[in-house]
Amino acid sequence: MRVTRRDARQAVERALELEAQIEERPQHRKDCADGPRPCPHVSCRHHLYLDVNPQTGTIKLNFPDLEVWELANSCALDVADQGGTAIETVGGFMNVTRERIRQIETQALAKLSSVTDTRSLRDFKPE
Repeated sequence: MRVTRRDARQAVERALELEAQIEERPQHRKDCADGPRPCPHVSCRHHLYLDVNPQTGTIKLNFPDLEVWELANSCALDVADQGGTAIETVGGFMNVTRERIRQIETQALAKLSSVTDTRSLRDFKPE
């Protein structure tokens, strides 16, 4: 489905209006772990509704046919808390294909292999 710029802009404006109604955006994972779901904070970098390219500032709607409150899973951190998940399931969360998830996984593993101090990452356990 192709979305026009106007439709995308309106969807982002509606999402930001919804977020503006919320009192304060959480600053740490512990602040939002038990918060409302789907998460209304679309400007959070972990929100799955939209992606912002840091170089160009362009916005990509991951779910152009859904509104923010219609998402089954809205936070990448919630998905990570579930532990190991099948590639197809992760693809559904992010609205991308299985192959794209495999490519993202390969890129992430390449970045991790370039980290010089991997000992600290091996023992990392989320709170």
